[in-house]
Amino acid sequence: MPHTQPSPTRDKPTLTPQPAATAAPATPRAALSLEARLAAVDAAMTVRLDEAALTYEVNTAHPATVVDLADVVTVPLTLTLQPDPGPAADASPVTALLERARHHMQTDGWCSGTLTDENGAVCLLGAIRKEAGGNRSLEGDAARIVLDAIRRQFGDHVDSVPAFNDAHGSGRTPLRILADAARLADARGL
Repeated sequence: MPHTQPSPTRDKPTLTPQPAATAAPATPRAALSLEARLAAVDAAMTVRLDEAALTYEVNTAHPATVVDLADVVTVPLTLTLQPDPGPAADASPVTALLERARHHMQTDGWCSGTLTDENGAVCLLGAIRKEAGGNRSLEGDAARIVLDAIRRQFGDHVDSVPAFNDAHGSGRTPLRILADAARLADARGL
């Protein structure tokens, strides 16, 4: 710390640096061998790498997946106690298409990896395409609504309807998405 001394030529004190205090001599220790120093550096680096790996995992962790009860409770897809009434008479074209596609998938079965398998089971887009009857505009509108319904529930990281369909091991979730998409289309008046 600087020390103030009065100056003989002026009334104001001036600051003059004090020499640094010399450190007390260290107590003699046994010198570490090269192997011991390398082992110490290795241990320190291992700790730092473990901390860095943990930080990376925390920073890149995905949000927890919410489990839907419909995915846990399993029932046969063909079990229906009453016939499906089908689309309402006043339903919009896209809503009616999505309800027919859901009914088609529920009765003929679900598949993945192809639009329609050899047994007649369909994927999400396969059901929409069959029920659209060649109307590509209506099919495209329905597919966009299905993708919107998927992203509402599962986030924007879902790239496409086929990718979503093929990511599931059963038709329960795709059937539920078709029902949700039909409700969404109805709410939008499509």
